[in-house]
This record gives sequence, C-alpha cells and structure tokens, in this order.
Amino acid sequence: MQWTDQAIVLSARRHGESATIAEVLTRERGRHLGLVRGGTSARMRAMLQPGNSLHLTWRARLSDHLGHFSAEVATARAAALIEDGAKLAGLQSLAALAHLLAEREPAAGLHESLEVVLDAMAGGEAWPALVVRWELGLLTELGFGIDLSACAATGSPEDLAYVSPKSGRAVSRSAGLAYHNRLLPLPGFLVGRNAPAGAGDVVDGFRLTGHFLDRDVFGPRAMAPPEARGRLIRLLMR
Repeated sequence: MQWTDQAIVLSARRHGESATIAEVLTRERGRHLGLVRGGTSARMRAMLQPGNSLHLTWRARLSDHLGHFSAEVATARAAALIEDGAKLAGLQSLAALAHLLAEREPAAGLHESLEVVLDAMAGGEAWPALVVRWELGLLTELGFGIDLSACAATGSPEDLAYVSPKSGRAVSRSAGLAYHNRLLPLPGFLVGRNAPAGAGDVVDGFRLTGHFLDRDVFGPRAMAPPEARGRLIRLLMR
C-alpha cells in the first residue's frame, strides 16, 4: 500500500532509539500517523516541527497498519512561529484541536484553511481572526456547526449581532436587544469579510467558538480545552 499527499505536521514523538511517530493533517486522508525512520536526526527533527508543510509518502503492507512516512519539506514555517509567544500558543492550540478529528477521515477544507492560517502567522499578517474562523470550520467538520446565515427570529441576514448559546443560530441586533445579556456576541468579521477584527472582536470570536467546543466537544468527551488556547486568548487580551 502506498500514497502521496500534502501534509501539515501536528506533532512528533520519539519512538525507540532513532525513530519518530509523526501526526499530520493531510489534504486527502485527514489526520494520519506514521513512523519516520531516523526521525531523531537533526535534519529530520527540523523537518518534523509542528506547523511545517510536507510532501509526504506513506507506505505499509496493509491499509490498517501504522506504516512509514518519507517526506520532503514543502513550506518551513516552524522557526518563524516559535519565536513569538502568541504565534506559538496559536500553533499549539491549532494542533491540539486538529487532534479531535477522526483519524484517516478526509478533511480537505480544514487542511486548506489551516495552510492559510499558518501562512498568515508566519508571514506577519493579521492572523488571530483566521484562527477563530478555523475553529468554526472544525465545529462544522465535527457535526456541530453554527448557523450564521440569518436571524433565527426574523429570517433576515441583515445586522446579525448575536448567537443563541442554545441553538447555535444567529440573532439580529433588533431581535436580540431585549435579552442580549443571555446571548453570545457575534463579531462582525464572522459575517462580513470587510468588517474589522480588533483584539476585542477576536476575543469575542474565541468566546463564541469556545462555548460550543466546551458544550458539544470537550464536555461530552470529559476533556479540558487545550491550555495553549487559553494562553493565546490571554495574550490577545493584553
């Protein structure tokens, strides 16, 4: 058995004396693990840093085996990401959240959007709002998507300002004003591409996705949210 794909490194852990088990998010085959022979060498350790993109080949005798990875670097980002505390926290949070995906289940959209987020982080562009958008995509992929298309009360797509914490549906400013303290703020950048995404808007976005991650994903699995996610939010609030 053999296939070749594009992949983003999520984690790598030592296995035996000189090998490494790498966890990656591939374009066509979702989250996948494989053994890398010689993975503890200096060259391979640098290549297998989280955040790097690889041209990856997987080989195994049977499809359900762990298999072996051989790889070449496509985009080296790790060095640029680990030098900044917020970027490092963002990277660690993204990798931990990607681990929620079922192994070997295709998630091409999340792979593509993760490439966009990591490129923005490494390139010094505005990236925190992209992380929030990626978390929304993750919720959808896990079956807990939030409906931001129209107001749950009026059906109008205009002036959406809140999200119901119960239904996960958007609510317009006029319809939700009377009980806004029971609703989650909906930052404008999640419903309008040209809307600003200041630090406060991004934190509201993380609170929104965090509510549904806690309720629908972490809670039922008796899991705690990634510590790095909380650290990222604290850094953005400074």
